[in-house]
Amino acid sequence: MGLTEGTRVPRLIKVGGLIGLVGVVATGCTPDQVLRFGWPEGVTPQADAMRQLWTWSVIAALAVGVLVWALIFWTVTFHRKKGDELPRQFQYNNPLEIIYTVIPFVMVVVLFYFTATTQNYVMADEKEPDTTVDVVAFQWNWEFDYPGYRTPNGEPVRTVGTSNFTPLLVLPTDSTIEYRLRSKDVIHSFFVPKFNFKRDTFPDPDKNNQDSVFQNTIEQEGSFVGRCAELCGTYHSMMNFEVRALSPDKFERYMDLRTRINPATDQPYTASEALREMDCGRLCTPHSVTTIPFDTERGATTEASAGSN
Repeated sequence: MGLTEGTRVPRLIKVGGLIGLVGVVATGCTPDQVLRFGWPEGVTPQADAMRQLWTWSVIAALAVGVLVWALIFWTVTFHRKKGDELPRQFQYNNPLEIIYTVIPFVMVVVLFYFTATTQNYVMADEKEPDTTVDVVAFQWNWEFDYPGYRTPNGEPVRTVGTSNFTPLLVLPTDSTIEYRLRSKDVIHSFFVPKFNFKRDTFPDPDKNNQDSVFQNTIEQEGSFVGRCAELCGTYHSMMNFEVRALSPDKFERYMDLRTRINPATDQPYTASEALREMDCGRLCTPHSVTTIPFDTERGATTEASAGSN
């Protein structure tokens, strides 16, 4: 005995709900990940703004999908072929054509507005950032200069990565940070996954009218891996760095040390030496904790605790 017309729809609803539940559970995602629709969690307000855009875009897409699916299932269920007689034919349906023209146009306009608004927020620059760092990419490592802080010899505070040292980009939390990017050789890309943001670094960006500056604010302390996201040569995959986000008071203590002479070496404090001197737990680990230096197979050590320039 087949299903009656009155029981077919509830059964379809139950089956559809079961399929949806199995689909969610089978992903292995946590409830928070499900609500974010897979968007990675960031540590900046800019990343959160992009997450909100993504979340509401997916919700809108799902709403349209559910409506379309409902119309399809309604047609399949209640308007199945009941005989050989053709239904009444229509050449034009002006109200319907207006609806399916206007509604998509409105959806595109709304999506464009929120996309442009989010982009303007993410790319906004303050005239006077709290901290500025010059990011210099080269095959196959990174150099970080702090033009607002000077060592006793008059040079800007600088951290340079080597084959046996993953450079640490130490930054303050709850502050506006400006990144000024450039490359010494080929095109690289500055990418910190926890920022949900990346920007290509070009040689001579000013001469080529390229936007090489962006700003953000880090909302929590921690260590976050950074990478080159542009294929740049033999050791591209190993061209990593680490962002070390410290509270403003720890950052000022760090910079105070970086602008002084280390009595043990008669040279300005390096990044490793300053963090070791601060002794503030895991946040002051004198080497990277999210990645390790790469071995170029030319006798370079891979010991992560080696010093920096």
